[in-house]
Amino acid sequence: MQDFDCCFTKEKSWFRYRGGVHHGETAEDAVKREVLEETGVPYEIDRLAVIHENFFSQNSGTLKGLECHEISFYFLMKPRGTQELHSDSITHGVKEKMYWIPIKDLDKHKAFPAFLKDYLTRPHPGIEHIVTDGRK
Repeated sequence: MQDFDCCFTKEKSWFRYRGGVHHGETAEDAVKREVLEETGVPYEIDRLAVIHENFFSQNSGTLKGLECHEISFYFLMKPRGTQELHSDSITHGVKEKMYWIPIKDLDKHKAFPAFLKDYLTRPHPGIEHIVTDGRK
């Protein structure tokens, strides 16, 4: 398997199959790998919960001036064993700190995607398709 994310830029458009999915890797394998890398805890997938299409533009950074389109899969997951976090994740040279946040306290934190705060507070019997269009 090649070690690169599924994304491309064509002219003024940028597309990404989000979640750290590498070419040739399933979404399920990618999310299990990413969660283990980020938390140090192996998780099991319960089920696919949301397919999210996200359209946006950036005013700064590497995506400045590009019309962006992401497709993400969100899964309900359950830990195997402990919920103690063992993260060795580093972003821009800084070690990240991870914390469990009760769902009822999500509105006190900046969390993305924004629809998750509402989504996690109510039951969902099947897969939802959510479209966010921040270009407007």
